[in-house]
Amino acid sequence: MSGTDNEQARKTAEGLVHSSGFGNEHSTEAVPGALPHGRNSPQRAPLGLYAEQLSGSAFTEPRHSNQRSWLYRIRPSAAHPPFTRIDNGGLRSAPFTETVPDPNRLRWDPLPEPAPGTDFLAGLWTLGGNGDVTQRTGMAVHLYAANASMSDRVFSDADGELLIVPQRGGLLLRTEFGLLRAEPGHVALIPRGVRFRVELLDPEARGYVCENYGRPFVLPDLGPIGANGLANARDFLAPVAAFEDVERPVQVINKFCGNLWSATYGHSPLDVVAWHGNLTPYVYDLHRFNVIGTISYDHPDPSIFTVLTSPSDTPGLAGVDFVVFAPRWLVGEDTFRPPYFHRNVMSEYMGLIEGAYDAKTAGKGGFVPGGGSLHNMMSAHGPDRDTFDKASAAELRPQKVDDGLAFMFETRWPVTATEQARTAGHLQKGYDEVWQGLERHWGSGA
Repeated sequence: MSGTDNEQARKTAEGLVHSSGFGNEHSTEAVPGALPHGRNSPQRAPLGLYAEQLSGSAFTEPRHSNQRSWLYRIRPSAAHPPFTRIDNGGLRSAPFTETVPDPNRLRWDPLPEPAPGTDFLAGLWTLGGNGDVTQRTGMAVHLYAANASMSDRVFSDADGELLIVPQRGGLLLRTEFGLLRAEPGHVALIPRGVRFRVELLDPEARGYVCENYGRPFVLPDLGPIGANGLANARDFLAPVAAFEDVERPVQVINKFCGNLWSATYGHSPLDVVAWHGNLTPYVYDLHRFNVIGTISYDHPDPSIFTVLTSPSDTPGLAGVDFVVFAPRWLVGEDTFRPPYFHRNVMSEYMGLIEGAYDAKTAGKGGFVPGGGSLHNMMSAHGPDRDTFDKASAAELRPQKVDDGLAFMFETRWPVTATEQARTAGHLQKGYDEVWQGLERHWGSGA
C-alpha cells in the first residue's frame, strides 16, 4: 500500500462525524429525502432506492433485545451471483477439534510481519475458541497483521459479530452503514452479516479480534454501582450514512458456517444511502472507560472492568466478556495491589494494546504489546515472581497505573487452541517459568 493511499484514508477518517449512543434508534441519510417518513417500506421508496430490513435478532425477541435496521440502498442485497468456496487461509471456526483442550498456560509473542500486500482479511489468524458456529454458541480469538488496504473486496461474517481491537496502526472501516475510524486504544464492532472493508491509516496494522457467535454484546448491568460508571452509552459512536455508487467488479467474501465463500458483484454492496434502526456498527474509545475500584482495602474482582458482555441463559454467566485494564489509581491499604493469584471457572485470553500490564513482566520473552496469553478454566495464574516480589515490598502510597492498556476476552467455556497456534514459532517456550522462584516463606517469620 502506498503512502498516498494511507494519507487519503487518514484524511477521510479525520473528517468523520458520528451518531452517539449504545443501542439507540439512529436515523441518518446521506442524501436529503432518502429516508421515508411514516412507514418503513413504502410502495415506492424515495429516490428510486430499495427498502431492506437487516435483522440481528429473531423477529419475536423481546423489545429490549430486538435488533434491526432498515436500509435504503441503490440495489437490494438479493441481487448477487452464486457464492463459491475459497480457501480459508489462517481463519478457523468452531467446533475446534483439530487439537484437544489444554490445561497448560500458554503465551504468544506478536504475530510475525505479514508478506507484502496482506490486507486485513488475508491477515486474519485464528488462535482458538469454543462452541459451534452452526448453533450460534461460543467465540473465537483471532489476530490480524496487515500492510495493505482491502481493494475492491468486501467481507461479511454470517457466523458472528466481530469485535476488533487495534493494537498498532489505525483502521478506516467502510461499512454498509457508513464509515468508522478505529485507532489503537479503540474497539470497533461489526454486527453479524454486515458487509465492510478495511483500509489502513498507517503503513502497517496489527491487532486482535473476538468473533462472538452467541448473543450480541450489550453493556453489563451496573447493579449496586448505580446509574453511572464503566462504559457510558453516550461514548459509543455509530456511523452516519455514507455510500459507494461504484459500477465495477467487487469481490464479496462471506464467512458462513466456518468457511469462506466468494462472489463477484458488478457493483459495490456498500450502497446504503440512508438507514434507521438500532442494529449498527460502532466504535468506542477505551480511554473513556470509567474505572471503578477500591478506596479502602483489597480490590474488586476484574469483572468490575467489563466493557461489553454477551449474555448466556444463566444470569451473570457470559458467553464472552470483554474486559479492559485501563489507567487507574491504586490506593488500597494493606493490600497486595496487582491482580491476585487465582483459579477461575471462566477461561481468559489476555492481550496488551500498549505499555505494560501490572501483573506481568514486560520486555523480551515477556508479555508485550501485540502478544497474548491463554489461561483456561481452573488454570492457576497470577503475578509473576518479579511482580510479586516488588509489590510485596512496595510503599503503599497512592499510585497511578497509567503506562499500559490491556484487555481480556473471558468466556464460560475452555478455549481450544488451533493447531497453527500450538505449533507457531511465536509461541513462547517455558512460560511456566515466570512463576518459578516463588519461594516458601512459611516458618521464616516473613
